[in-house]
Amino acid sequence: MSQYTQPPQPQQPYAPPHAPGTRPARNGLGIAALVLGIIGTLSGLVPLLFWLAGILGLIALILGLSGRGRVKRGEATNKGVTTFGAVLGLVALVLSVVGAVIMFKAVDDVVKDIDKELSGSSASAKPGGGGSGDSPKDSGKNEGAADTLEGRDTAAYDDGLEVTVSNAAAYTPDAYAAGHTKGNRAYKVSVVIENKTKKKYDSVLASVDARAGADGVNAEQIFDGTVGEGFTGTVLPGKKVTVQYAFDAPADAKNLTVEVSPGFDWDASLWDLKL
Repeated sequence: MSQYTQPPQPQQPYAPPHAPGTRPARNGLGIAALVLGIIGTLSGLVPLLFWLAGILGLIALILGLSGRGRVKRGEATNKGVTTFGAVLGLVALVLSVVGAVIMFKAVDDVVKDIDKELSGSSASAKPGGGGSGDSPKDSGKNEGAADTLEGRDTAAYDDGLEVTVSNAAAYTPDAYAAGHTKGNRAYKVSVVIENKTKKKYDSVLASVDARAGADGVNAEQIFDGTVGEGFTGTVLPGKKVTVQYAFDAPADAKNLTVEVSPGFDWDASLWDLKL
């Protein structure tokens, strides 16, 4: 053997990169639970995002519980983060339920308001007892809904508002009246609105129109120093307001149809008055 030949070196035993029991902690589930729990909780504070809070809260809760399992097995070290993430996930779920209730109730209220606006408050008839004169009275007997009422009948709405129209009486406009055509006849009616509801009623919302004769021609409203002002002001619960209207009708007209609409929330009612 040559004097320059080196004897073989003994091989070193293989050392694993990590000794047993020192593997990196698996803290990913806990961190993910915390992040999703925070986002879910913040989303739950906005009722419109209840669905997002519910999804993120559920995922955060599942990840948090799974992360706690890793902590118990010694695979993770972030017990506090994992627990807090699971708690936030539960909070997000609770907020999502609350938000859903708020949103569904809000939608239901909007639908009811729209339905009320479209349908209006219906009225039933209270007969006035016949006879002449402008002082309205009713018998207090509800005989069901009526398409057309007669003079001195009352339209009683289901919320408590009542409208009464008197019989038509001949009327002579003054010299400065507007809306009266020479050769036509003028008739006056009294319209009474009684507020039997529990809220204030804005009478400015009320409108009164009329048609005359068999052809139903428009009966123009007459304005002079006595009639034509219309409804104004607010009517308190338990109070009433009376306004006189005059309408211009053809000389041969035998009837006057008066239509009263108390406002947007009520159906209009019709009175067929004999002339």
